[in-house]
Amino acid sequence: MQYIFNIILVFNFLFVVLMIFRERKKPEIIVSWLLLFCFLPIVGFVFYVLFGSGLSFKNKKMLRRKIFYDDKYQNFYRQVVEEETVIKSKRVSNLIKYNLINSKAVPTFNNNIKFFVDGKAKIESLIDDIKKAKHSINMEYYIFSDDFVGEEVMQALCDKAKEGVKVKLIYDSVGCLGAPRRFFRKLKKAGGEVKEFFPPLFYIRLVNLKMNYRNHRKIAVIDGKIGYVGGINIRKDHLGYKKKVSPWRDAHIRVKGQAVYALQNTFFNFWQFCNNKNIETQKYINEGYFPKFKKQGDVISQIITSGPNNDTDNIKETMIKMISIAEKQIILQTPYFVPDEMFLNALKQAVLSGVKVKIMLPQKPDKKIVYLASLSFVKSLIEVGAEVYLFKGFLHSKALIVDGYAMCLGTANADYRSFSLNFEIDMVLYNSKKVEEYLKLCEIDFAESQKINLAFYKKKHVFSKIGQTLIRLFAPIL
Repeated sequence: MQYIFNIILVFNFLFVVLMIFRERKKPEIIVSWLLLFCFLPIVGFVFYVLFGSGLSFKNKKMLRRKIFYDDKYQNFYRQVVEEETVIKSKRVSNLIKYNLINSKAVPTFNNNIKFFVDGKAKIESLIDDIKKAKHSINMEYYIFSDDFVGEEVMQALCDKAKEGVKVKLIYDSVGCLGAPRRFFRKLKKAGGEVKEFFPPLFYIRLVNLKMNYRNHRKIAVIDGKIGYVGGINIRKDHLGYKKKVSPWRDAHIRVKGQAVYALQNTFFNFWQFCNNKNIETQKYINEGYFPKFKKQGDVISQIITSGPNNDTDNIKETMIKMISIAEKQIILQTPYFVPDEMFLNALKQAVLSGVKVKIMLPQKPDKKIVYLASLSFVKSLIEVGAEVYLFKGFLHSKALIVDGYAMCLGTANADYRSFSLNFEIDMVLYNSKKVEEYLKLCEIDFAESQKINLAFYKKKHVFSKIGQTLIRLFAPIL
């Protein structure tokens, strides 16, 4: 037994060396793993093998190859979007330029945006658009459950595939762990194409050495003309059918216009990766996946993507940029608040600069450990003057609104996992009318939330206080 224990210690030491010199993980992440290795060496060893090891050289090479396709697609829709539109606001112009340079996010104009904060309405709209599809349906979802909600969506996809509509689906291996593969084979039998993102070793579901790197995106593109992006997965609890986390508050966007090009682009990047094939961009264009648009609305938008294959945390850096240029008010909705020091300090600086900062978390958590960590982090913001609210049910929306002129909404939570480990996608939109529309929805949320202060923490049980402190040490690897 001692011999095995010594071998584990050696491996733990090697893991630390790999983190420092090969994977180049952030210092705070390395420290968290060191603590786990020191106090629970065997548990730390198992956890690192399953959750901590970085992407393989092969996977990194394949994922970086998609950057080539990013550039090709961007060159295409740079030519078709109306980049000559006059942007009067200097702050908007500055933020657009930042996202264009930092994240290669081409601005799109004349978009029509519709918000969904209710899962039922979003699913009904999605199914309706699927049923009306004439050319193609491309979907990429973190969770696609084999329940009555998933069955209804799957049946609609199968029906369209049988009609000859081109249907492609990417589902995440970890997010869809509970859905049997025969559920997805229905679509294949109907004539659709299905790919599992980061499938497990030997296709044995519980043996997945890449389970820490999840495709957390929720994208749907119908006929290249209508797009969906946001936080609502295809599962019944996201529609409020699970009492333990009900009412469920979420946020999703339906878009018509040039922004759909960016969603289509994002989908095909991962379709290339999942198929491990080099397909010329012009082929997709010739096949009608990128139709020309007439003016649909007046919303300017950018699609920001991030993932462990990137050298920078694009979505996090976009959000920090938005926070840094805020002058009056910042509203952040997130189910999990486990930020790094850079993000946390940006919010603190905003508060100390006189900006009103309001953060909303769920009152009914789905992950108790992450919830305790979230409470610990927001406490430091309350101490400098931020306002923190607990929504009466489970808050799953991921939205950042600044000064009533710009907002960021999508799949990324304000935590280490979303910022650095998951593959995420957010839409930044610039339109005071649409932002005001979402702010009115937030006002309803705040009215149904509990505002907490430092007295809230004093009432907590001593074990809860200890738990918050200890869990915060391991926040970077939650």
